[in-house]
Amino acid sequence: MEFAQYLAQELKTIGLTEVTLDENGYIMATLPASEGLQVTGDRLPVIGFIAHMDTSPDASGKDVKTSIVKAEERDYIDQRYKGQDVIVTDTTTLLGADDKAGIAEIVTAMEYLIQHPEIQHGKVRVGFTPDEEIGRGADHFDVAAFGADFAYTMDGGAIGELEFENFNAAACKIRIHGLNVHPGTAYHKMRNSMLIANELIAMLPQHQTPAHTHGYEGFYHLIGISGTVEETTLSYIIRDHDRTRFEQRKQSIQDVVQQLNEELGAGTVEIELRDQYYNMREKIEPVMHIIDMAKNAMEAVGVKPVVKPIRGGTDGARLSFEGLPCPNIFAGGENFHSRYEYLPIPSLKAAMNVILEIVKLKIEN
Repeated sequence: MEFAQYLAQELKTIGLTEVTLDENGYIMATLPASEGLQVTGDRLPVIGFIAHMDTSPDASGKDVKTSIVKAEERDYIDQRYKGQDVIVTDTTTLLGADDKAGIAEIVTAMEYLIQHPEIQHGKVRVGFTPDEEIGRGADHFDVAAFGADFAYTMDGGAIGELEFENFNAAACKIRIHGLNVHPGTAYHKMRNSMLIANELIAMLPQHQTPAHTHGYEGFYHLIGISGTVEETTLSYIIRDHDRTRFEQRKQSIQDVVQQLNEELGAGTVEIELRDQYYNMREKIEPVMHIIDMAKNAMEAVGVKPVVKPIRGGTDGARLSFEGLPCPNIFAGGENFHSRYEYLPIPSLKAAMNVILEIVKLKIEN
């Protein structure tokens, strides 16, 4: 919230209007349409740009220490960026480019448009959200108040990425109940919940995990385990781009639980399944012109569009199902969620220029 308050004040300072910060930490602001703008025919659409303020809990971002180096000075930087200036950390923390890069690109683009009134544009809305990294970034996003016809999340990875497909996603929590008895007298009495957990893990497809899948392949991902002899808890996330296969995956893990309960007794294993978000493709396909706008904008600034599925999700996935079509554009960083995260500065600038071109394109087209 402290960061949100600072950011909201910055938006006012650069000249945006209708700046709001609600009690849940959501920021919205407006870049009004150019003065004296003449439009023939239908009204111009209101375009939105969205980024999230939180960073990944997978690694700490506390007391981040950054520097700018040449790409070849760090062995973990892809050498396709050779010769470029790159923002890095000392590798003890996240950089936070996911998604502070998106924020920087949006704010800089808005400031540039304010400072260059000769660039005509329609009304633009910007939004900054909390909690995206824990799957709750759209929980309290007021689509009606945002008032955009469509939007883009600036939350993709490497330069050129353009994404309008993402995983269908579910969270799964499994509790296994055991029975602890003194090991000296445990014969035919003890039931070790941790060993049952091992059995359950082995019953799922061993090569359908993130480390063994790519592209459109889905997975079961064990993200947490804690246990004692008496009780063990497993936390899974389930992902698949195809909705039918997604439902089959959820059924498969329930079948495993049922099988163990049949073998070990009812109530030995409990499962909670919760859908998190769905593939936005079905909501984007009816408005594919917004993908064409993004492609044209990239090409106009010398960036080759790389259309690919997101092996994850964004705020835009949920917002698309709430009435705001919202594909995802690159923010420019690499190695997100890692201590080796980095951000090539030319990619950062290119993303900002794509925003400018999208705004201009809606008039030129």
